[in-house]
Amino acid sequence: MKWIYIAVIWCMMVLSSCSPPTQVVEPAEGPSEELSAIDSLMWRQPDSALAQLQRFVVSPEADSLDEFNGHYCQLLISELLYKNYAAQSNREELLQAVAYFDSIMQVPEPVEGPSFERNVFLAARAHYINGAGYYERDSVVEACKEYLKTLEMMEAHFEEKAQKGKKTVFMFYTYNRLLELFSSQFMLDPALTCGEKALACCQSEPSLFEEIPNTCFYIGKQHDMKGEISVAMDYYEMAIERMTVTDSPMYRDIVSMKALCDYQLGLDAEQSLNTIKQTITNEQGESERSARFLIIGSVYSEEGLYDSALRYFELVFQDEVDVNARISAAESMRILYDSLGDTVKANECLRFLTDHKKTEGENKALVSKLEDMFKTYMDQKQEKEAEEARKRSIQKTVESIISFAVVIVLSIIVFAKHRSKKLLKQQQDESEKKLGETKLEHEKEIEKTKKRHEEDLKTERLAYQQRQAILQQSLQQREKQLIALEKAFEQQREEVAQWPKTFDEEPICLHILEVINKQQFKAKVDYKVYKDFALGSEELLILRETVDHYFNGFTSRIRKAYPTLTKSDVDYCCLYLLGLEEADLSALMQRAYTTVCDRSRKLKSIFGIEDSISAFVRNFAKNVKI
Repeated sequence: MKWIYIAVIWCMMVLSSCSPPTQVVEPAEGPSEELSAIDSLMWRQPDSALAQLQRFVVSPEADSLDEFNGHYCQLLISELLYKNYAAQSNREELLQAVAYFDSIMQVPEPVEGPSFERNVFLAARAHYINGAGYYERDSVVEACKEYLKTLEMMEAHFEEKAQKGKKTVFMFYTYNRLLELFSSQFMLDPALTCGEKALACCQSEPSLFEEIPNTCFYIGKQHDMKGEISVAMDYYEMAIERMTVTDSPMYRDIVSMKALCDYQLGLDAEQSLNTIKQTITNEQGESERSARFLIIGSVYSEEGLYDSALRYFELVFQDEVDVNARISAAESMRILYDSLGDTVKANECLRFLTDHKKTEGENKALVSKLEDMFKTYMDQKQEKEAEEARKRSIQKTVESIISFAVVIVLSIIVFAKHRSKKLLKQQQDESEKKLGETKLEHEKEIEKTKKRHEEDLKTERLAYQQRQAILQQSLQQREKQLIALEKAFEQQREEVAQWPKTFDEEPICLHILEVINKQQFKAKVDYKVYKDFALGSEELLILRETVDHYFNGFTSRIRKAYPTLTKSDVDYCCLYLLGLEEADLSALMQRAYTTVCDRSRKLKSIFGIEDSISAFVRNFAKNVKI
C-alpha cells in the first residue's frame, strides 16, 4: 500500500501549487457616504451632482477628509466640471489624485474583491479625466496617452462580460473620445476601430441607446472620408432611424451628409442641394450654418459652378469664428481662384492658411506619434490576450491531470480493498462460462445476419433495376430538352445577328440624333422651352454604359487621363462623341447656352486644344482597340 500513499501525497502537492498566493491587505481608506452618493448621482444628473458637491466642499465634513477621500473629492470635482462643460480648474490637485490612485494600484498581490475593483475603476477614471484636461490644453499626444492608459487598466482588470452598467458607460466615453481625437487628425482606421467599440457599448447598455445615432454618424463620417460612400450611407441611415428628435443640429448634420453622399452616388445635384438647403434656418447658430454652406459650396464646385461655390465659401470665411471652418473654406477658395486665374485672391487665401494652419511636417509628426501609441496599445492588447489564452490552456491541462490522477488513485484504492485470490478465481470461472455462452449466441446472430443480408441484397438488386429504368426514361427526356434548347439557341443567335454593329446604331444614340434632327434646336431660344426633350439621369447612364462598351471604358480612361474632369464633364464628352453642337447640348442638358459654352471652353482648356471637342473625344475614344 506504500505506493498508494505516495500517489495521494503527489496529488496534494499539485493541488497546493495551484492555490492562490498569499494576499497583501490594501490601505484601509474607503469612500465616504457623502462622496459615494454624489458619485452615484453624477452618472444620472451631473448638474445636480455638481451643486451637491459645491455644498459639500464648504461643509465641516470636507475639512476632515482622509487622504483617500481627499483625492476622491478632487477627482469628482474634475469629472463634474467636465460633465457640466466647465474648464478644469483643479489641475494640480487632479495630478496628485492620479499619482495617488496609481500608487494604491501598486500594492503587491492586491486583494481581489469589491474594494480592489473600486480602486481600479477610480484609477482608470483619474487617467481619463486627466486626458480630458490635456485635451483642453491642446496637448493631443498626452491626452491620447491617458485615454489609452484608461483602456489598458479597464481591460487588464475587468473581463468584457464584467463591464456592465457604469463600467460600460465609462468604456463608451473613452472609446468615443478616442474616436473624436483620431477623427480630428484624419487617422481613419484607428478612429473606426474605436468607433465600432463605442457602438458595441451602446448596443449592450440600455442607458446608452440614445448615443447610437451620434456614434453611427461619426463612424459614417470616417467611411465617408475614406471614400467608402455606400458604407457611410448605411451608417447615416442607421443614425436617422434611431433618432427620436428631428429638430436638432445633429439630425440636420446627418441629413446634410447623407444628401452629399446621395449626390456622390449619382443623385441629381439640384435635388441634393434642395435637401441640404432645407436644413438651414434662421434660428441656427453661425457654426451650424457654416457647416451647411461648406457642403453646398463643395457641390457647386464639383458641378463647375464656381461663382455659386465661391459665394458660399466666402460667407463661411467672412463670418465664421471657428478657425477650422475658415481654414476649410480658405482651402476650397484657393483652389477655385487658381482655376479662375485670380492670383490676388488665391494668394490672400494662401497667406491666411500659412498663418492659421499647421505645417505639413507638424501634422505628420503629430499623427506619427499618435499612430505609434495606438499600435503599441493594440500590440500589447493582443499579447495580453494571447498570454491569457495560454494561461487558460495551462490551467485546463493541470486540472485535467489532477482529475485523472485522482481517478487513478481512487481506482487503485478500490481495487486493492476487494482484491482476493478466491474472488479472482470465481470471476475467472464466471468469465469463461459467459464467454462460451456469448460465443454461441454470437454464432447464431451471425447466421441470422447472413440470411438478412441475402434478403436485403435481393431487395436492393430489384430496386437497382427499377432505378435503371427510371434513369433511362430521364435520359430520354433530357435528350428531348437538349434538342429544344439547341433550337432556342439557334433562334437567339439569329436575333443577336440583327443587333447594332456600331455605336451610332445603338438605340440611345439613334434616339438622341433623331431628336436633334427633328427639333433643330436654336441657341437664341431659352433652353427651358426644350425641357420636354431633356435627357434624364437614366438616359445619361445608358449613354455612358454604351460609350464604355464600344470604346473600351471611355469614361474611366478619360477621367484617369484628365483627373480634373467632373462626372458632368464626362457626360458632355459622351454627347460630343455624337458630334452635337452647343445649342443641342443646351436643350438636352437643360443648361443655359452661355453655361454650355463656358463648359466647352473649360473642356478645351483641360484637354489643351483649340479645335473641335467632338473630334478630340472621338480620336481619344478610338485610340485603344476594342
